[in-house]
Amino acid sequence: MSEPKTLQQAIIYFSNPDSCLEYLVSKRWPKGVVCPTCSSERVKFNPERRVWQCSSHHAKRQFSVKVGTIFEDSPIGLDKWLMAVWMITNCKNGISSYEVARDLGVTQKTAWFMLHRIRLALQDENGGMLGGEVEADETYIGGLSRNMHKSKHAKKISGTGGAGIVAVMGLLERHGKIKTSVLPDVQRTTLHGKVRDYIAPGSQLFTDAWVGYSGLDADYVRGVIDHAEAYVKENVHTNGLENYWSLLKRGIRGTYVSVEPFHLFRYLDEQAFRFNNREYLNDRSRFDLVVSQIVGKRLTWNRLTGKSQDPQTYLN
Repeated sequence: MSEPKTLQQAIIYFSNPDSCLEYLVSKRWPKGVVCPTCSSERVKFNPERRVWQCSSHHAKRQFSVKVGTIFEDSPIGLDKWLMAVWMITNCKNGISSYEVARDLGVTQKTAWFMLHRIRLALQDENGGMLGGEVEADETYIGGLSRNMHKSKHAKKISGTGGAGIVAVMGLLERHGKIKTSVLPDVQRTTLHGKVRDYIAPGSQLFTDAWVGYSGLDADYVRGVIDHAEAYVKENVHTNGLENYWSLLKRGIRGTYVSVEPFHLFRYLDEQAFRFNNREYLNDRSRFDLVVSQIVGKRLTWNRLTGKSQDPQTYLN
């Protein structure tokens, strides 16, 4: 059977353990299996245990296709892992851990852990600068005080306002990619730093009238739109980012309902991946791209839940 192009085909194809193994091997080692420890090509496959053994004598001579990937040390079968990757990659508004748990027959806790490990593979590996016409804007993610239980409202809120709100910045290259970041604040120093980190000097920069963006005119051709007066003046606007914020918040509020600030950057990575690959890749191509990015990334339970101070924690 040829490799799948639709969800229905993927369910059938990856229900066969041999198909799962064959697919991952072809993506990870297209030129032949090599030892992940010493890179030796002299390896022998054990079909009963589905592992290889390196001919060189060293620690960890035996290895599976999961070693060195987001799947490492997971008892969950590749059939369920690959279906979870397909679902989160191609569901426009994301997919909740409860839905994954029901569909795959695992616990909600397991599904939640799986999805966060997959989000690690969704992180953009292209560190290139944005250029041309670029929109910059910020928004806030978090619950409103009017939605809180009365007892929590009394403890956290005095008067009116938000609770647990986190600032997020977006930089959108028109007809190109978006980059998003969680911000500690929206002050000038912070915003200027992000703009200069991700946007090539000399680019056209479109922002609203927030004073935090003032002072960038020396490095960029800046266009400012004052939303108190209008939302569009010729090509000066931030409507592309406004549309993206709407898509992001629809996924967070409608699918995930509540997101802890500590994990917010992971959900930003997820949404940015689907947005950046929405036009030129189909479901199968997006899936292949994610699988090509699973190697060299690992997220343990302790690190995910903040119980480990591992310096390799992936931060945005």
